[in-house]
Amino acid sequence: MPTPASQADLHPIFDRVLDRATKEARLRQHGRALWLYGLSGSGKSTLAVALERRLHAEGFTTHLLDGDNVRTGLNRDLGFADADRAENIRRVAEAAKLFVQAGVVVLCAFITPLRAHRRLAREIIGADDFAEIYVAASFETCARRDPKGLYAKAGAGGVAQFTGRDSAFEPPADSDGALVLDTEAAPPAVTLDRLHAAVLPRLRP
Repeated sequence: MPTPASQADLHPIFDRVLDRATKEARLRQHGRALWLYGLSGSGKSTLAVALERRLHAEGFTTHLLDGDNVRTGLNRDLGFADADRAENIRRVAEAAKLFVQAGVVVLCAFITPLRAHRRLAREIIGADDFAEIYVAASFETCARRDPKGLYAKAGAGGVAQFTGRDSAFEPPADSDGALVLDTEAAPPAVTLDRLHAAVLPRLRP
């Protein structure tokens, strides 16, 4: 594996590139990272897709980063051990930060199981640009939904380190300031409306 570059050998040109404010003015929006997280099957990807379509229809420039999509390319070399999960989030947060700096609204749909992972993403992207959105549903409900067949496969021993069973999932603490969307308590259309209403003021200049 190549040795990482020494910081002394790097010469960033951040001061010379077109600035963020200029790009946001052209797009007539604020770049933001909307970070949706929760158990597999909680509905985070479904919500992210629906919200992106609504925002696009309203004239926003968006991009969606989804856990499974990213693991087919950028993070295809990572597994699901704790260190790999942390590196997965670090890389995604760095990519999301680039979109935000370009004035784009980036929707991130990742399990992001630990509070430490969410803190890392927030620190990389910046608290002002980061919206933490917990898509809540119990393990039992997600197992009944099982849209990808993962719960059945995990129950048969075919998935190691399965989040919520073999690997920990930490819901947000009250101090985290997360928007909590309970997908067991309301139908998808109502949940989407609530999410849209919550994020829209942060996107408009």
